[in-house]
Amino acid sequence: MSSRMSDTEAIMWAVEKDPALRSDFTNITILEGRPDETRLRAKLDAALDDIPRLRQRVVSAPLRLAPPEWCDDPTLDLEYHLRKVAVPAPGGMRELLDLAATFSATPFDRSRPLWEFTMVEGLDDGRVALLQKIHHAVTDGVGGLRLSLSLVDFEPDGPTSAAATSSSEKRDDDPPRTTPAGVLADALRFSARRQIDLARQGLGAAAHLATHPVEARRDAVSAAQLAASVRRQVLVTEPARSDLLRHRSLGRRFEVRQVPLDAVKEAAAALGGSVNDVFVTAVAGALGTYHERMGKPCDELRMAMAVSLRAHGGESTGNSFAPSRVLVPVGPKDPAARFARVAERLTEVRQEPALGAVGSLAGLLAPLPTAVLVALTRSQARTIDFATSNLRGSPVDLYVGGARIAANFPMGPRTGCALNVTLLSYKGSLDIGINLDPAAVTDPDALLECLDEAFSDLIGGQS
Repeated sequence: MSSRMSDTEAIMWAVEKDPALRSDFTNITILEGRPDETRLRAKLDAALDDIPRLRQRVVSAPLRLAPPEWCDDPTLDLEYHLRKVAVPAPGGMRELLDLAATFSATPFDRSRPLWEFTMVEGLDDGRVALLQKIHHAVTDGVGGLRLSLSLVDFEPDGPTSAAATSSSEKRDDDPPRTTPAGVLADALRFSARRQIDLARQGLGAAAHLATHPVEARRDAVSAAQLAASVRRQVLVTEPARSDLLRHRSLGRRFEVRQVPLDAVKEAAAALGGSVNDVFVTAVAGALGTYHERMGKPCDELRMAMAVSLRAHGGESTGNSFAPSRVLVPVGPKDPAARFARVAERLTEVRQEPALGAVGSLAGLLAPLPTAVLVALTRSQARTIDFATSNLRGSPVDLYVGGARIAANFPMGPRTGCALNVTLLSYKGSLDIGINLDPAAVTDPDALLECLDEAFSDLIGGQS
């Protein structure tokens, strides 16, 4: 079985010619004990059949005539993708986070499926960590959570799937078209079909507008609004707002925080907003205080935020999101007043017409030469100060190989900005992963103190 990348995925894949624009993400799962490796491997083997992209590698078309294709990897080796290491002494959280940052910094082997799981032993409290690294072209954050559900149980002695018994037969049913001639022929057919479809759509739209002049005028207004939205969301010309965070490197430093979910929900209800509004207000406030402490105060920062385009209850594990940009205020100091301003900005950005047209815009950009895509993406990355993402996890206990999951810390991709702060709810906790550039955030301890204070102000002010 094979399929092509979407235009959005193809762009993410192409721009990685610049290492700073890599889009893989890592989840750090803390387990209370050692998982049963036999059960974990059985789960993974069954997932290879249930989720095609886990067993597929990327085959690119010559001259980028078509988006890259996902094809089954005939040499798939589960042992390569599931590894085991020991954390350096003394085996605390700092050592684990540094190990995870090093693990995540290594690029994927592009000739293999784009995921790696590493079991980390030797933590000082007898726990075990599972590092799950996945390329963003495989799935987005929401899809990654649904992918993870195939590996977990809702009870310690959950059943072991027997689906792997016929897996080798399933994987051999549709051999990949990996010969140069086959790849070229398929790419040419795809390109020709797309050009014909575009021509038909253009002729049909022109004929409809010619016979419906009122709709033509209305569409002209909508087109103008879309163009303005594209300038705000896709073709930003103003630089990032922070002088303090302007330096960039390929370095990665991971930090984590946990905030009680019920307290955040109560604060959100009292303030008249959502958990995400509280989250973004806290991050923005923390960054504002951090800038003041470092002697570089600012009024607002430009944030990148992924907006999910999935229908409620959709089961896809691919990518279905729109990247958005929004200027968020870091003040005033009063938490409620800052919350109101941030919530208003977030409501406005979700109504941007460009977000609904992300697929069409990606279709226009994807055929551009790789060098042009890299330059364009790099220029837009320079306009962003920080990124956030909010993922909804399980409200009940989950288990991996019989071991209970104690915490999940997601580390979202920075793709050129100073830091990415990603939240994942799990049971009664908001587990927060912070992927920061040490060249931009030179005093991470101070930033963490500011984040703790920002959450405390928002939560404490409502008690």
